[in-house]
Amino acid sequence: MKKIKDSFSDPSIKVPFFSPSISNLDKKVVTEALNGKLLTNGPRLTQFEKKFARFVNSRYAVGVSNATAGLHLSLKVLGVGKNDEVVVPDMTFVATANAVLLSGAKPVLVDVEKETMNISPESIFASLSKRTKAIIPVHFAGRPCNMKKIMGIAKSKKLFVIEDCAHAIGTRIDGKHVGTFGDFGCFSFYPTKNITTLEGGMVISKNKKLTECVKILRNHGISHSLVERYSKGYPWEYDIKEAGYNYRLDEIRAALGLSQLNKINEMNEKRKNAFKYYNKFLMNIPGISIPSEEDLNYNSCHLYVLRILKNRFPISRDQLFQELLSAGVRTTVHYKPLNKFSIFRKLGKIGDKLKNSNELYDEILSLPLYPDIKKEDQKIVIKTIRSIQKK
Repeated sequence: MKKIKDSFSDPSIKVPFFSPSISNLDKKVVTEALNGKLLTNGPRLTQFEKKFARFVNSRYAVGVSNATAGLHLSLKVLGVGKNDEVVVPDMTFVATANAVLLSGAKPVLVDVEKETMNISPESIFASLSKRTKAIIPVHFAGRPCNMKKIMGIAKSKKLFVIEDCAHAIGTRIDGKHVGTFGDFGCFSFYPTKNITTLEGGMVISKNKKLTECVKILRNHGISHSLVERYSKGYPWEYDIKEAGYNYRLDEIRAALGLSQLNKINEMNEKRKNAFKYYNKFLMNIPGISIPSEEDLNYNSCHLYVLRILKNRFPISRDQLFQELLSAGVRTTVHYKPLNKFSIFRKLGKIGDKLKNSNELYDEILSLPLYPDIKKEDQKIVIKTIRSIQKK
């Protein structure tokens, strides 16, 4: 019986958009964790937090249930809430702005740079108001934002910075890992990310007091950890000073995270090679704009995003999506701009004209990119695109 590659069980799919890199060792450590006596808030989580902190060169790291939870907790401990505004890029996953709404604040949608697709520092500055409390730059596709300019704006206006690093495990600027520039950095371990714990995330910070607040709030606001409560005294003797959340990362996912982190450099290198392979054979096609290889050594290569330029390529982006799907290739778009969602038009604020994000939305298409993608599969993608160009 032919093995189905597709995550959605479609036998016609030859090249899935993504395939998680789960090794036999990953499976082994998960089984070992399942056989442990403590399945949450245990030693594996502590090890994972310490190891992740070392990898990104941060003082502190806190494991959480997902990156959205990390963003929410970061906003919460910084005191962002009702009547505050938080600047976010219009081109990002909805989770970035959802976290702002969950905090009680208003997301202010600003434009991105056309070439990098990262938040525009000029648009940030133009959107600031007396109510602006924080900025959330998103390191889109693994390419770093202009943190020098962003931190300059934040410092001059006394604003908090929470870096959304969901795409950017392994992304650095002059050797300094993203997430360590602002007050907090939030990482995602969703199945499509550069490492996965199935679901999960990490919050990093250089501030001990703020980190302790994140730890307490991720666990219902309870003042002592599970281990602390059962190590001495009465385990029910703890305090709750503020309502918290169930945003914990369990031992099973922490074990998988530890195993995945051991091979992050290898997996990112494979992503980089696949990225370069696409560029090599998709360059110089009229109407196709390929992503830049500038600073690729410091880029996590989370996504490979093409631009199909209007009226310059024989077919539109949507038509190319259909052609690739007919050839057995799954692709998608990162992302539908936030301004096109009802909730953000109603509860958010449009910071500027959003010209670039709206134009990019009609042009961009993400091709399959993951550590274990085979050249034979990439050739199917490349051949399909090139065959259209020749028509």
